[in-house]
Amino acid sequence: MPPPKRRKSGAISPARRAAFDVLLAVERGPGHSDELLRGSAMDALAQADRNLATALVLGVLRWQISLDERIRPLLKRPGARLDAEVLIALRMGAFQLLYLDRIPAHAAIDESVELAKRAGHRFAAGMVNAVLRSLARGVAARDGEDLRVLEEDFAAAHPAWMVQRWERSFGAEAACAICRHGQQAPRIAVRLKDAQTEEELAAAGVRLEPGALLLSARIVTAGDVTATAAFREGRVRIQDEGSQLIGEIAACAGGASGRRAEQILDLCAAPGGKTLVLAERNPEARIVACEASPARLAALRERLATLESRVEYRLADAASFDESGKFDLALADVPCSGTGTLGRNPEIRHRLREQDFSRQAERQRSILRAALRAVREGGRVVYSTCSLEPEENEQVVHAGLAENAARIIPVHECIEMLERTGVLLASAAERLRSCITPQGALRLMPGTFGTDGFYVGIIERTA
Repeated sequence: MPPPKRRKSGAISPARRAAFDVLLAVERGPGHSDELLRGSAMDALAQADRNLATALVLGVLRWQISLDERIRPLLKRPGARLDAEVLIALRMGAFQLLYLDRIPAHAAIDESVELAKRAGHRFAAGMVNAVLRSLARGVAARDGEDLRVLEEDFAAAHPAWMVQRWERSFGAEAACAICRHGQQAPRIAVRLKDAQTEEELAAAGVRLEPGALLLSARIVTAGDVTATAAFREGRVRIQDEGSQLIGEIAACAGGASGRRAEQILDLCAAPGGKTLVLAERNPEARIVACEASPARLAALRERLATLESRVEYRLADAASFDESGKFDLALADVPCSGTGTLGRNPEIRHRLREQDFSRQAERQRSILRAALRAVREGGRVVYSTCSLEPEENEQVVHAGLAENAARIIPVHECIEMLERTGVLLASAAERLRSCITPQGALRLMPGTFGTDGFYVGIIERTA
């Protein structure tokens, strides 16, 4: 990333101004960085500014715990409560000094001071200046040292209780891998409609390489896919490859019992990526897509417009969906803690509390209960999350089996079918089999295939 030109005194670059506003919105409210980074203010930036703003937002959120530990000892009163605007200005400056070696120190410091002033904290601007200059002197004194980030640094950037949970559940090595992935920018994966679209993207300067799992997936290595006609027209869409795989497993599960799925229920459909996979693989099926939020339902309807009358949209709470025995297949891609997506949604680690998992699980059990009620005898429910936590995964599925006449369908059946039909890359099937849990579900650990972390289990209603 080329360093920005030195700006006149008092000026703030568009990238830093936009990053500050996004970080403040995340700090003050329930918004998610990935959604805010796709907002109109970001779209208005030049590509170079948008890249820098994105790097600043996600970098500050990923390293926030470590940044605060470096900032606090430099304050005159380390235990003092700082206003959100001042704290964000400090974090932005510290992140640039510590982690972006191509950003000049004067730019990181001066513009952080100006951001504090712009936010109405003129008296605190001197403190921001002093803290960051002290930090910069420490960085300069270490010039020439090996400043590589170590495994313990990755772990320290996550709440200690979270790391300890992963160590108990998966072992120390796997916990380190989860933390490492949580500190890396996620790969941009796309789903292609056809080979002609790939050629069109190449002509537009978008470079792609094969995915790790699916024949239809590609990884963007250069260029802006969102600026292309193919993206605007829906012939290529951005979707994590693990998320695409969940959609493929769900589509496969509906026909694996020998009867093609004609009636499909997507209980938590927004933003619609998995719904599109279901529709692609089941072209004759009628799909009912539910969403509890009017705004998300409207966005879903717009995204799935090409499916026309094949989809019925319902404003409905998935947990209270009340139709019995009507559907051949239900996808319950439930709201969850999102601990499998910390690289993409780094603010989650700062908001979660350990008691939140049981609260999430209560709602997830209600959604699974509704899904099992909605399918016919012999119909199947695909239950999935982007969580790593047993309370939201195995324990929810176990409760669903205990409450209903149902049985687990091992995911390897779908993996074998996806392998036979050429949906999976030849190298992927065996590696995926190694990710199947003793209960027959599939757990993708973050980064194993370059994807987010996911859990998916298949349940068949038996009566």
